[in-house]
Amino acid sequence: MNKKWWHDKVAYQIYPKSFLDSNGDGIGDLRGIISKLDYLKELGIDIIWLSPIYKSPFVDQGYDIADYYAIAKEFGTMEDFDELLAEAKKRDMYIIMDLVINHCSSQHEWFQKALAEPYGEYADYFYFREGKNGNPPTNYRSYFGGSCWEPVPGTDLYYLHMFAKEQPDLNWENPKLRQELYQMVNWWLEKGLAGFRIDAIINIKKNLEFPDFEPDGNDGLAACWKMIESADGIGEFLNDLKENTFRKYDAFTVGEVFNMKEGELSSFIGEDGYFSTIFDFNAHSLSNGEHGWYDAPPIDFKKWRETVINSQLEAQGCGFEANIIENHDEPRGVSRFLPEYAKTPSGAKMLGTVNILLRGIPFIYQGQEIGMQNAVWNSLDEFNDINTIDQYHLAKDAGLTDKDVLKVCEKMSRDNARTPMQWSSGENAGFTTGTPWLKVNDNYPEINVLRQDKDRDSVLNYYRRLLKTRKSPEYKEVFTYGEFIPAYEDTETIMSYYRQTEHQKILIAANFGKEPVCLNLETPIRRVILSNQKNLPKPEQFLKLESCEVIVAECVED
Repeated sequence: MNKKWWHDKVAYQIYPKSFLDSNGDGIGDLRGIISKLDYLKELGIDIIWLSPIYKSPFVDQGYDIADYYAIAKEFGTMEDFDELLAEAKKRDMYIIMDLVINHCSSQHEWFQKALAEPYGEYADYFYFREGKNGNPPTNYRSYFGGSCWEPVPGTDLYYLHMFAKEQPDLNWENPKLRQELYQMVNWWLEKGLAGFRIDAIINIKKNLEFPDFEPDGNDGLAACWKMIESADGIGEFLNDLKENTFRKYDAFTVGEVFNMKEGELSSFIGEDGYFSTIFDFNAHSLSNGEHGWYDAPPIDFKKWRETVINSQLEAQGCGFEANIIENHDEPRGVSRFLPEYAKTPSGAKMLGTVNILLRGIPFIYQGQEIGMQNAVWNSLDEFNDINTIDQYHLAKDAGLTDKDVLKVCEKMSRDNARTPMQWSSGENAGFTTGTPWLKVNDNYPEINVLRQDKDRDSVLNYYRRLLKTRKSPEYKEVFTYGEFIPAYEDTETIMSYYRQTEHQKILIAANFGKEPVCLNLETPIRRVILSNQKNLPKPEQFLKLESCEVIVAECVED
């Protein structure tokens, strides 16, 4: 494998709106991010991914972009962004941005021109199609509910939107549009950006026949992703994108990839793949409901363990995946992946250790490093997320009571990850001196950065030690390029694996169960590098793990 500059890096996702507000308007901003670069450096972060900061009406929290070349005034100015780039560079840190090019905002100049001339040049930047007998062209349901087709005023045409109606899909079949997008990508890379996280990228390739599918809900519609799965030829678009942009700058790119076909992984992240890496969402998919959040199953430990292991084994045959516990589109990992008895500092440390030492690029989401959890929501009015509101009504239509519907949203809402970052036990968790745009989690007096910074045994200080261990000269090679080898798979509650090179072997072992477990050591231990509960003596023949205990140990060489 050719070594790349990003292979040994640790990434951190910032959701700017909720990170830190510097001017008291209740919305996080770029100056707030700049003020916390030293905090992130001390944590052990190399790459910072910013969720969208472009000009937007914020129908879908900035994933509806009105101008790809402008910073939203809520976040600051282009001068602020340039300062962020410069300050990050001083600290040997890299900035990547969200690249949202499957769709844009309905307020974008291109779409406004398309509406003005529905049969003109800019209409072909989108998917304008004639309806059928006064109905939409097909029976697709958007990701946010309702039809994927919206009428074009004054015509019998409809435009396609796989997300909100304010997010019209861009027509990648149009070479002129593609060149416009490539020009924009290169403009940012010329500015000094290190790369991109690429949003919903599989959706850019449509089945242009737009066939109907068998309805899969009471609304008579079918999930739009079925059309995407029926399309072929995504690779041509992705390779064209890479060759015209990323490759020229040796950019780091991480794709948000769903609906990948079997056997395609190496095309995406192999030696000459479309992207540097893609997120591994397989574990998150375990709690996907058949119809929505209301019938989402709980995470089963054994199924989770099997899924993580299989993902690791598949990826190491071709490239690096990006490993996550949570992000802006998911509930908090501690609340999602751990049973009630494990939703503790020890549990948060255990889950973080298992994830961050996997083979691949670790991505930490803001607040994960202090063990932030899902919030308690008292009514639908407290939510902001467009997807949550859709899922609320979907659950209501399925017959759930108001109380049960709220519990479903409380468990699965994306707003759980979007509550403001908890910096202190002061007013609004130290996030803002004004009124926060979204409620602050009620547990901020107990879970916050300032409190944990002073506590050597806190989740925050454990994460600092964990990342320091991963990146230390002594262990960087094994944790970056070492093989992933699963261990103790026949146990009921143990998640364990080795990271191994020719000269080094590290055991990671965690007990997700409620009772202690004693393991027969397969390989003698030279020393324990890290433990989330106590400083262990070197175990001889047996390793005893308490509930929610994880250890990282260097093995005696074979």
